[in-house]
Amino acid sequence: MTHAVETSSLTDLTWARGITDPAWVRRHTVSGRETVPSRRVWRGRTRPRALPTAERENDLDGLRIPVPGGHPLALPELFAAAQTDAFLVLHRGRVVHETYLHGYEAHIPHFNASAAKSYLGLLAAMLEHQGLLNRTTQVSTYVPELAGTAFGEAQVDHLLHMGTQMSYAGRPYNKALEAQRYAAILAPQLRPYGYSGAATIREHLATARATAAPGTAFRYENGNVEALAEVLRRITGTTTSALLSELLWSRIGADEDAYYIVDAEGAEAACGGFSATARDVARLGEMIRCGGAVGSRQVIPESVATTIATAVPDGYPRRVRFPTSPATTPATLSYHDLWWIPNDPYDSFMASGIHGQRLFISPGLDLVVVHFASQVMSPAVPQVPLLQAFLQVGTRLNS
Repeated sequence: MTHAVETSSLTDLTWARGITDPAWVRRHTVSGRETVPSRRVWRGRTRPRALPTAERENDLDGLRIPVPGGHPLALPELFAAAQTDAFLVLHRGRVVHETYLHGYEAHIPHFNASAAKSYLGLLAAMLEHQGLLNRTTQVSTYVPELAGTAFGEAQVDHLLHMGTQMSYAGRPYNKALEAQRYAAILAPQLRPYGYSGAATIREHLATARATAAPGTAFRYENGNVEALAEVLRRITGTTTSALLSELLWSRIGADEDAYYIVDAEGAEAACGGFSATARDVARLGEMIRCGGAVGSRQVIPESVATTIATAVPDGYPRRVRFPTSPATTPATLSYHDLWWIPNDPYDSFMASGIHGQRLFISPGLDLVVVHFASQVMSPAVPQVPLLQAFLQVGTRLNS
């Protein structure tokens, strides 16, 4: 039997079931390494660091999350609307709420999607602190093969703030279609019959040509992160997986190995192909909330951890909106080193990925929230107010 995707034109290539079927989305959010090649991010030899539980679990089910144009949602209703797989809340370092749904189990790595961009931003900031990376250096200085491309002509700092404008292979830029083309690079089974596009991330980046000067406007685009990942590989001489293991994953007391999916050349999908458990992502978030330290051990420089929300550069990164938001939505967010900044009173910041993946860190609320989900993406499906929910959880716990 021939599947429609095999005979569709590339323009028509869509994750049709991903629009209508959360079970199909969930299959891919929890089973990435079963469908495409992957490389593990080793947790190291240290003992897992315990996540202590609060003496009594706070009753968060009584919360009501306001929904624009709709009735307020209780937490279980929010989970249903978001197709939540995991929801874990740390307050002052203790687990106050932990929920797993739809058969998802705590020990199974879950797709983090674009939340992984923020983890790469941490690695870049750490290498800058070590004097190995210069933000103002042109990218092609580190990766000569990118000379003449939109990314090679940009500075490293432009990549960290989504400051490039480009088109790929001479076609007009369309974010949704470019995301599908990127997926086809990593998952050959998504390629339509007769596909002749890029087969690797490197080939894809090489087709990018600038359509405007870098550093002038915000455009949320995966290529920035893949180019940055290649810069870090050239600086360190190691893979993204090994670098993340060495600098972060082996030092936070993780329970489980994480993993990246990789392309045909073995390059990690750094912009979103990362999977890890909710508890280990919570450990990462708690380390950052505590100024970059795990107990008495400094994992990342305090100056890196404490300035994610407060060191947004002037200019276009100051006022941005989520990529799924309509153009008429007020640009109330900021963006710094691949982290989203909600500009709330608590110096909060967030890693965010498609289908509902979030790591929310709020130093002012002593709060870390991990949310994994398999929500379908469609204009017909209302956006779930996850950020508002996290803030309400934090204010409730601090009241």
